[in-house]
Amino acid sequence: MSGPSNNDSLSVALFSEIFMADQLARNRLTKAMPKGMEISHFSVLNHLARANDERSPAQLARAFHVTRGAMTNTLNKLEWAGHVHIRPDWDDARRKFVSISPSGRAARDAALAAIAPILSDIVEAIGTERVKAALPVLREMRIRLEEEN
Repeated sequence: MSGPSNNDSLSVALFSEIFMADQLARNRLTKAMPKGMEISHFSVLNHLARANDERSPAQLARAFHVTRGAMTNTLNKLEWAGHVHIRPDWDDARRKFVSISPSGRAARDAALAAIAPILSDIVEAIGTERVKAALPVLREMRIRLEEEN
């Protein structure tokens, strides 16, 4: 049996960089978020704002690849803060629907205003064309990883 191939080394190097970039980005963005806002909160609010429609907790859990319990925890925090409205499904009381509130839109906009300059500075430092060239590769990686689930 032979040792690790060059592709193995390349794979490990690629994913090591992605994991480290993810950790550094999360740390930096968390510090810039408005007080009390977590990246998971922002992500859900951003998703709901962009969808501009209600979603069930199960749909949100699937969209973010988290357990229903994890999503319920995030939604409970957002509801407590007044950022989302959670209502029963009028046809099936066991189901619920989540929508973003005006307060949630304002919180999402404040968070976006806080993190956008950080992200823009990084893209500018790397170069727009290089980032555009990397996006298809990253997108294909995401799609292939989603297929595994």
